[in-house]
Amino acid sequence: MTDRQHFLGGPGAGKDEAVTVRFAEKFAHSPQFMSVFHEGMNLVEETAAYLDGDGRMESRVLSRSGSLAYATESMRLTTRLMQLASWLLLHRAVNEGELTVDEARSEKHKARLSAASGSNVDSEGFAELPVRLKDLIARSQRLHQRIVSLDQMMYGKQAPAPVANAIHNQLGRLQDAFCAE
Repeated sequence: MTDRQHFLGGPGAGKDEAVTVRFAEKFAHSPQFMSVFHEGMNLVEETAAYLDGDGRMESRVLSRSGSLAYATESMRLTTRLMQLASWLLLHRAVNEGELTVDEARSEKHKARLSAASGSNVDSEGFAELPVRLKDLIARSQRLHQRIVSLDQMMYGKQAPAPVANAIHNQLGRLQDAFCAE
């Protein structure tokens, strides 16, 4: 095998593939990844505690449109964080030697790191949302953007386009119905 073939990952590997695997391997084993991992998992825990505790109490005093916005945004937030946690846990498995980068690449479709569904800040009830929920939403969106960028650097592909979500469509209809009153 020539030096060039060794650098590229072997006789059949392309240049981009070898560079991608090396970056993915190095990043998965880096202190920077562990920092992102801890940030993400702490955000998941903080959000769960808020939604089960203070958030539940704060949501009870909202108007009808505020309650609908709360339900919609907390569901979006939870979904986004589940996607991020899946991606982070998959790459922690690489970090801990439980998976190879190639195995993670073939499994990462299960993490479904999709384009972020933005919050509807223009909706009638969004302005009523508790400050803490708005902060959690903003932090999760920033983390999502960072992880999508990392994923693109690691694997060289764009995140898949958002798929029509039946729940999101139904929530939109409910919001239209309640806001029409």
